[in-house]
Amino acid sequence: MKIVLVTGMPAAGKNIAARYAQINQYPYFSTGDFVRAEIKKRGCRADPETSAKISTELRGTDGLGVTRMAVGKILRQTADIIFLEGIRSWQEIELIRDNTDCTLVAVVAPRHLRLDRVLQRGREDDSAEYFDIRDRREIDYGVSVCIALADAYVLNTGSIEYALGQLDDIVRNIKIPLL
Repeated sequence: MKIVLVTGMPAAGKNIAARYAQINQYPYFSTGDFVRAEIKKRGCRADPETSAKISTELRGTDGLGVTRMAVGKILRQTADIIFLEGIRSWQEIELIRDNTDCTLVAVVAPRHLRLDRVLQRGREDDSAEYFDIRDRREIDYGVSVCIALADAYVLNTGSIEYALGQLDDIVRNIKIPLL
C-alpha cells in the first residue's frame, strides 16, 4: 500500500486529487470531510468560525487527532494506492510514515488565484473575508513546511486536465519508480 498525501494552501486545488482518485478508482479520504461530518453531526452551521473551532478541537493537543481518524480508516483498505488530502503538519506525515509508505504531493497556486477560487466556490466554511485568517491558521498548523518538503508538486494554474496530467505523472512514478 502506498498513500499519496496531498497538501496545499486553502483553494490551491487539492480537490484535484479527489477527481483523479475517482477517475482511477483509488480510495480517497479528506481530513476536511472528517471535520465537516463532525459539524453536521453536532448540528452546527459550517461557517468559517465554527469550522475553525471544530477543526482545531478535532486536531487535539498534539495536532494529530483528525489524521489518526483518517489513518485508522486507510489502514483497513486493500488498494495499492490510497489518497489522503488535507495534511497540514510534518507531525502528521511522520505519523503516517510510521505506519505505511507514502509520497507527499503539494498542490500550489498563487494567492490571487486561490482567492478567486474562494469567491467562485461559495462554500459556507470559507469566504473572502476570512481568507487571510484561514491562510494564517493553516501556516500556523505547519502546512508551509509540508509544502516546502513535498516529494512532488502540482502547479495548479491552468486547466483541470493539465493538473490531472501532472498528478498522473506523479502517480505513475510512484507505481513504477524512475531509475
